[in-house]
Amino acid sequence: MSAALPTSSREWHLVARPHGWPKAEDFALREVTVAAPAEGRILVRNTFFSVDPYMRGRMNDVKSYTPPFKLDHPMDGGAVGEVVASNAEGFAIGDHVLHGLGWREIADVPAQHAVKVDPDLAPLSAYLGVLGMTGLTAYAGLFDVASFKEGDAVFVSGAAGAVGSQVGQMAKIKGASRVIGSAGSDEKVKLLTEEYGFDAAFNYKNGPVRDQLKEAAPDGIDVYFDNVGGDHLEAAISSFNVHGRATICGMIAQYNATEPTPGPNNMALIIGKRLRLTGMLVGDHADLQPQFVQDVAGWLASGELKYQETKVEGIENGYDAFMGLLRGENTGKMIVSLG
Repeated sequence: MSAALPTSSREWHLVARPHGWPKAEDFALREVTVAAPAEGRILVRNTFFSVDPYMRGRMNDVKSYTPPFKLDHPMDGGAVGEVVASNAEGFAIGDHVLHGLGWREIADVPAQHAVKVDPDLAPLSAYLGVLGMTGLTAYAGLFDVASFKEGDAVFVSGAAGAVGSQVGQMAKIKGASRVIGSAGSDEKVKLLTEEYGFDAAFNYKNGPVRDQLKEAAPDGIDVYFDNVGGDHLEAAISSFNVHGRATICGMIAQYNATEPTPGPNNMALIIGKRLRLTGMLVGDHADLQPQFVQDVAGWLASGELKYQETKVEGIENGYDAFMGLLRGENTGKMIVSLG
């Protein structure tokens, strides 16, 4: 046990269910008392926590693949930090761990839900992104769910985000014939082609997605990695070659909608083109974790795989970081740094 235990911690609570876009008054930053960890638990001083699009869905009181956040309780999500007190075998003060109790300064974590990480192998924040859940999402979604094979032409929406930027680069590394990305600013489009090696990219705000995709992929696409939904999915269906495959990973375009959002109007093409559209959750692909870490660590070391992070400093800016993510203000993984 540690002598100098932290006595208090700030944490973000959901205090009201957002209707449409979340508002500041839906959240509260509260100070709580910290106690010594019970048997089988560790106290972790969080260094970074992750904000992710899926968290918007958890703010609604609806049945889904993951339970909704409780009102007047701390929200959770991926975090990395340093063990400051341990009452669990196998964990010592000073160990660095990845766990699921973000949105707070000090986390009281059941030891079986913490994984030791090596800060010498990669920066700690990388375990929330390129070497973490987002990286595995990209890896599993492309290679397993979409059955990517060498020579495929690949289209990625939300391509400058944490998942999308990895998908495009992994496809290039594994021999895609062409990789096309969409993003929401000219700066991000430039990043995709100049930094991440996409063959083509476009700003979806500059014109109809369907027209811009057809121009960027004149020979059609074989794989679509969907982070956006809506008009992007419709465009992909239109540009698919026969036996095209889509991984439906996210639909950020409709997360804050208060009215039903229209679906693609060209679904009939799924029949003639014999398309396969598959929803994915990263939790189903834990068996790929060892291979994923081995491959990605190698690609990072060789410089083949690049990544960016948008870091927001200070727990008091957690809400702003989350809203910035929903508005697409991040490039790569959006992370809150607790210093």
